[in-house]
Amino acid sequence: MSKILIIDDEKSIRNTLKEILSYEDYEISLAENGLEGIELAKSDEFDVVLCDIKMPQMDGIEVLEKIQELGLDIPVIMISGHGNIDTAVESIKKGAFDFLEKPLDLNRILITIRNAMDKSKLITETKVLKRKVSKKYEMIGSSGVLESVNSMIDKVAPTDARVLITGSNGTGKELVAHRIHEQSNRSKCPFIEVNCAAIPSELIERELFGHEKGSFTSAIKQRKGKFELADGGTLFLDEIGDMSLSAQAKVLRALQENRVTRVGGDKEIKVNVRVIAATNKNLAVEIENNNFREDLYHRLSVILISVPPLNDRTEDIPLLANHFIETICDEMGVPQKSIDDEAIKELQKINYTGNIREFRNIIERLIILGQERISVEDVKSYTKSSS
Repeated sequence: MSKILIIDDEKSIRNTLKEILSYEDYEISLAENGLEGIELAKSDEFDVVLCDIKMPQMDGIEVLEKIQELGLDIPVIMISGHGNIDTAVESIKKGAFDFLEKPLDLNRILITIRNAMDKSKLITETKVLKRKVSKKYEMIGSSGVLESVNSMIDKVAPTDARVLITGSNGTGKELVAHRIHEQSNRSKCPFIEVNCAAIPSELIERELFGHEKGSFTSAIKQRKGKFELADGGTLFLDEIGDMSLSAQAKVLRALQENRVTRVGGDKEIKVNVRVIAATNKNLAVEIENNNFREDLYHRLSVILISVPPLNDRTEDIPLLANHFIETICDEMGVPQKSIDDEAIKELQKINYTGNIREFRNIIERLIILGQERISVEDVKSYTKSSS
């Protein structure tokens, strides 16, 4: 049942609204002044607030501002008399959902509340989605090496410093990049990812910088590149060690000048982008072999974060196992499984050349093929190829 808070110093209006809305199957709470309303709003969760504008002690505008100050994402509908329509309009500018004019019209009340409920539902769904996204990029474990990585992320994220993330395939370099973005001041802006290894060298420049119409045979329209799309946010250059030297030169220029030029164009476009790069290669060796520009390396590696392989943090395997079991069972829509302590110990003996990615695949295999409670025999039977 949806909950509505009514704040009004006129008892007759409070009771009338309660009677109408209770009949519509809303759960109603009443407050006779702004201070009481704020206390109720803090102690309970409401889907909508109806608030009179003209009240003693604390008027409706002050209530609205206090609700916003407390970070309560509740649509507030203001109730206004004939003499304070201008104030009601001002309240909309300050974030109120809508206002109802006295004398109150039944249909208008119900339609406005229904619309506010839709907004409230959307706010809730957005919060749930954000939690799911955040959980998707959660780094599971409490080992010392992982705590060092998390500590570095906490220090670096609020800055605009460029970060170079190194580590073997499957260690979670992408998770680190996402967490840095999520904890940064750019978190509400785009996070754009480019897998440099997956894009042919002849196309990488178009991908990064875009192209003008007619710049090549199939360029039938103008296209923005990833640098432009990430403006204000974060650009994640994954596997940058595989980028061609010509593209490296242009990336270096973009980082130096904060400007890009589309392929086939001559106009310089200003961009405000934080660049995070990642690689599984030893860039020092690549520089020696003339496969990577040393000046670009120094531009990218203001902060270096090395993500440890799973074999260096086997103490995290119990937490990882339970996390993946819960996640994968949810994804598959199957009953939750559990795992024996002996099975965990057996998992800790495996040499994980594919790191977290390989470990997750093993857990998924055990969920599909193993018993309701995954045993050490299951691990031995279904991980032979990984040990």
